[in-house]
Amino acid sequence: MLNEKMYALGNKRSIIREIFEYCKSRAGEIGPDKVFDFSIGNPSVEPPKEISEAIIDLVNNESSVLLHGYTSAQGDLGVRQAIAKEINEKFGAGVNENSIYMTCGAAASLTISLRALLNEGDECVAFAPFFTEYRVFVENAGGKLVVSTPMEKTFQVDVRDLESKISEKTRAIIMNSPNNPSGVVYSEETIKAVCKVLEKKQREYGNPIYLIADEPYRELVFDDIKVPYLMNYYDNTIVCYSYSKALSLPGERIGYIAVSPRAQDSQKVYLAVCGAGRSLGYVCAPSLFQQVIKRTIGAKVDVNIYKENRDILYNALTEYGYECVQPDGAFYLFVRALEDDAYKFFEKAKQKEILVVPCDDFGVSGYVRIAYCVDKQRIVNALPAFKSLAEEYKK
Repeated sequence: MLNEKMYALGNKRSIIREIFEYCKSRAGEIGPDKVFDFSIGNPSVEPPKEISEAIIDLVNNESSVLLHGYTSAQGDLGVRQAIAKEINEKFGAGVNENSIYMTCGAAASLTISLRALLNEGDECVAFAPFFTEYRVFVENAGGKLVVSTPMEKTFQVDVRDLESKISEKTRAIIMNSPNNPSGVVYSEETIKAVCKVLEKKQREYGNPIYLIADEPYRELVFDDIKVPYLMNYYDNTIVCYSYSKALSLPGERIGYIAVSPRAQDSQKVYLAVCGAGRSLGYVCAPSLFQQVIKRTIGAKVDVNIYKENRDILYNALTEYGYECVQPDGAFYLFVRALEDDAYKFFEKAKQKEILVVPCDDFGVSGYVRIAYCVDKQRIVNALPAFKSLAEEYKK
């Protein structure tokens, strides 16, 4: 007998992947320049030049054992030391190499962390809107995902709603800032209010509640917006990080988990992370790219390219009559559909070769996500189609 739950996940991909696959098929039929694909967060900005320079130098001058052999299960010691040093220099968090676990990107970081923290029947709260796979990751760890509804318009956390969603079964909260799909950066005021609720609930129930900071977009912020480092606001924090977006390396699958040294029984938590990585087979993240990251600590992509894309798209769509959440970071625009049913809106947009993602699976109905991490010309070319679609609804 098959595992029916796994069969169901394999038989039906996430809505994002379904649209992405449709796009590839449709592009083969009519040409890629005629399909306006905004479905997936696949960065179009080139990686920093330091990346290719590091790869060339490593391949030419380092041993194959270092580049292609096994590292320690939790990652190469020197790499973990370099990452800990960077975190401490930027945020003063006090982490060390035995706080860091190297992973195959943010999805592995989240999956490992949830497996380390949750027992069967435990609950994990996510703030809507949230990345669709959170539900899969939580349920695979034996937990139940509980959704906290956001504030209208701003999409900041509704602290009262959060407090009502925390129970004696709550073991973790996932906080994603800058947020996918809204692009919202949670303010320091919001974070302090969230942490206050978590501290209160920990005392009430007598159990630690862990704050999982999902941070693949941390560096992608605009207009001098600051992203508070959650480990400095709440002791029981685990940071899940990926270099996929900050360095335009999504296909290389490299990231890390950082456990706060101030977390309750922090070393036990770290060992649980190591055990979860072992149980899932997520040991020894790709060796070459561990070394690349060590060589390129501090490198960044040019976020001004994403800012320009954001401004072109946001200004045009609001002019056409769309209601959009102004994003402070990441590379997504969260747009209210022009009818109540986001899936029907998606189908009408698809008729004009516009591919956006309906966001019911993100925990908020009536919205679509537009990934603007694409070539600027695609956005410019798509604007007449967006305008035509809005005009049809006005009729």
